[in-house]
Amino acid sequence: MAQAQTPASDTRRTIEVIILIALVSAFLVVSLLVHKPFESGNLTKEMVGTVIAAAVTLIMYSFLYRDNPLFKIAENLYVGVALGYGAIITWREALLPDVFEPLFLAPTRDAFWSALAARGIPVILGLLLLTRLSRKHSWLSRYSYGPLVGWGAGMAIVLTFHTNILKQLQAAIAPLQAGITRSPVGENLAFGEWLGQWLTQVGLPVLGALVLLVGTAAVLFYFFFSVEHKRLGKATANVGIWFLMISFGATFGYTVMGRLSLLIDRVDFLLFEWLRIPR
Repeated sequence: MAQAQTPASDTRRTIEVIILIALVSAFLVVSLLVHKPFESGNLTKEMVGTVIAAAVTLIMYSFLYRDNPLFKIAENLYVGVALGYGAIITWREALLPDVFEPLFLAPTRDAFWSALAARGIPVILGLLLLTRLSRKHSWLSRYSYGPLVGWGAGMAIVLTFHTNILKQLQAAIAPLQAGITRSPVGENLAFGEWLGQWLTQVGLPVLGALVLLVGTAAVLFYFFFSVEHKRLGKATANVGIWFLMISFGATFGYTVMGRLSLLIDRVDFLLFEWLRIPR
């Protein structure tokens, strides 16, 4: 059941509307004072785009306070623009060169039949995907989703195994091979200089490779459930857990740094492009 409106909630909503109107008015005033669009030659596409981008940026960050009507408008605008952009890219990069031009602009009859033979089944499967819009005929889309999911799963398994396992093992073993086959670090060097060069060129790369190799093997063993994890197996699995925790922490830190870099970019845009503060 919907909660009854209270005088406190009505007052809060009124205050929020007043603050929202004041902020929008302040944004418009600042944009007019900074960019001066009514002066001759100032009203350009770049200026309008900068003001709109600044407005959308501030509206998006308004969600940090709470959900509001402006944020919903910007959110729906973002989804609509993304869908429109994706539709245009799909048409220009896929449908136009691979379907429309070979079938409807074929230079000869033989070229048309050749293109139809090569593209007929994919086109039919693509059209069957549109039956999801119909409740009565949506079951026809299963004939398209079946090959699509099967092909995607098969490709994902091969690529994941090749990228996350084979390539990682190769990268871990390569420094070991280089450390064994590397030529002497230097000749006629003092022991301290020789030791420093050896640690830099051989010792540390080999140590790092050993750590990665042990970590990869331990993590893979942790997910190997055909053998009971007792004694040595339990210790190996625990080592794998530690490597997983370090990996998750590094991934989380990388994600935070990525979000901070986006925030820095937006703040830089607002200060130096929208407000035009001298650097």
